[in-house]
Amino acid sequence: MSVGVETPPPVNQRPEGRYHAKDFKGRVDPDWCPGCGDFGVLRSVQQTAAELGLDPHRMVVVSGIGCSSNFPGYFNAYGMHTLHGRALAVATGVKMANHELTVIVTGGDGDGYGIGGNHFAHMARRNVDLNYFVMNNQIYGLTTGQVSPTSRVGMRTKSTPFGNVERPVNPITAAIMNGATFVARGFSGDQKHLRSLMAQAIRHTGFSFIDIFSPCVTFNHDNDFPFFKQRVRRLEDDGHDPTDWKTACEKAMLWGDEIYTGLFLEVKAPALHELEPILAEGGPVARRPLGLTEDQARALIEAMV
Repeated sequence: MSVGVETPPPVNQRPEGRYHAKDFKGRVDPDWCPGCGDFGVLRSVQQTAAELGLDPHRMVVVSGIGCSSNFPGYFNAYGMHTLHGRALAVATGVKMANHELTVIVTGGDGDGYGIGGNHFAHMARRNVDLNYFVMNNQIYGLTTGQVSPTSRVGMRTKSTPFGNVERPVNPITAAIMNGATFVARGFSGDQKHLRSLMAQAIRHTGFSFIDIFSPCVTFNHDNDFPFFKQRVRRLEDDGHDPTDWKTACEKAMLWGDEIYTGLFLEVKAPALHELEPILAEGGPVARRPLGLTEDQARALIEAMV
């Protein structure tokens, strides 16, 4: 990796303009369908990282499985493409091993709210210092169009040809009720607003969650860009107080002619790594002496391999 210096200053303290969005472009070009909302999310993360002066070598992007979960290959930083629904669990291990890293977790609504729903609930409860950006297209896109946990009632898909009979989950209220300390919703068709939310999320210490409307132009023609463009309304324009969890939940439950985006809730609470006494002394675990002899370490590695 060509960026960085020998003794870089702490994350978020780079001189303004140190990086450009192109510096965060991965070696692999996205293979998403032309017009996919995920392009807007990728571009927003690249621009936000540059604007914040983040160092690529001090960032890790972790993903699960799905169209959006190919994200680490398209972004210039350390990355891990893990298992379906397990990205948050892996990311927790990364963060606890080196809590000085900026860890971003990416995935989709099926990956995050379906098979990964249990991890989603407990990451919020434990307030792990992760940035979870979910590209919510309300369909299973990678497997070519089945109903997902956020698909509307009555939606016709390959798995529900007569219409979906299950009520969709509400990820915003779920995150709030489970204890997330930063809860927001963005729209890939409004990148300026989305970048602002991402910057706030990354600066926040604790579990930062953004549910992002990222329309699937191939398999979901119910919730497309025109659908959202005529409905989304920014919470900031209404003067919403992000410390008011009750109003946040009420606004998150609105789904009709008006659908709110923006910062629903932000509260201050210690993150998990701040509560672990062992991490308060001696710096990140990953940089500490292993405590084994060279022969012991070699034997342990050989046993695992």
